[in-house]
Amino acid sequence: MRVLVVIAAVIVLGVGATAYALRTPEEIPVAIEPGPVELSTGRLLFVDDASGKVASVPLSSPDGPRRVSSLSCKRFFTAAKQGLCLADRGGPFPGSVAIFVDQSLTETHRIDVAGVPNRVKLSPDGRMASWTTFVTGDSYAQTGAFSTRTGIYDRETLLYQSNLENLRVPGMKRAEDRNYWGVTFTEDDHTYYATLSTGGKTHLIKADTTDNFAKPLRENAECPSLSPDGKRVAFKKRVPGDGARPWRQHVLDLSTMVETPLAETRGIDDQVVWLDNDTIAYGLPGEGIWAVQANGEGAPRQLVPRASSPSLVTG
Repeated sequence: MRVLVVIAAVIVLGVGATAYALRTPEEIPVAIEPGPVELSTGRLLFVDDASGKVASVPLSSPDGPRRVSSLSCKRFFTAAKQGLCLADRGGPFPGSVAIFVDQSLTETHRIDVAGVPNRVKLSPDGRMASWTTFVTGDSYAQTGAFSTRTGIYDRETLLYQSNLENLRVPGMKRAEDRNYWGVTFTEDDHTYYATLSTGGKTHLIKADTTDNFAKPLRENAECPSLSPDGKRVAFKKRVPGDGARPWRQHVLDLSTMVETPLAETRGIDDQVVWLDNDTIAYGLPGEGIWAVQANGEGAPRQLVPRASSPSLVTG
């Protein structure tokens, strides 16, 4: 009888272990650490997949227990210990809201925005803010079938440009199909890089808020992200392959205009962030936040499971 009981127990334990092993990464719980989520130096901020709330971990142990806040966002970004949350706006009509928060994630003010949340950025000193929304909700993969709205807001002068559609781009005729997205700012608070899409092609542009002027730099470049030293831009480039996410991340040297493909070969539909001048982080749907070297060497490594929209607190 004892033998039968032991055998039955082993079988039960074995079934339990098998059931656990068959659970997907999304179903395995992550450890939660009590404590407030603040914009403290050395912490990695992100959106927790399970709750949709802004959360954080120490960059020194990103796979460890996380702290989870009460702030719900689709996208989040931090700079100079200030934060910008792009969230769904409640109500009968779909829309977004850009929520500015201080170091303790307390809301300071908000701006209603048309469309579905997609991208969000702050300048290095936190003064300039930008966001992109889909006004139809279509995806980038449906070339020519979507429409974006990208706004830029100056937190010092309170000047708000709700759409970049009036940018002057020499050498390009004015077209109804122009779309802009993925702004990334330089340190001077008026120069920025972004994506321009027209005629079924995408272009990396360099623009200026003071004169509404933009210069095309490169074709087939989307969602730029400027390195901390201002010398390189990471971007996604359309390549043959996965029809749903047909992009590969590259880094462009702005002085030589030489581009380097990164070691991550999976399609990354994200505006990546720089953790430092050598490391890039990005989100993969269902697979968490990953990092890869900016020089094209090494191999991708997972930083934070069940997370998206990474952003590092510096300064």
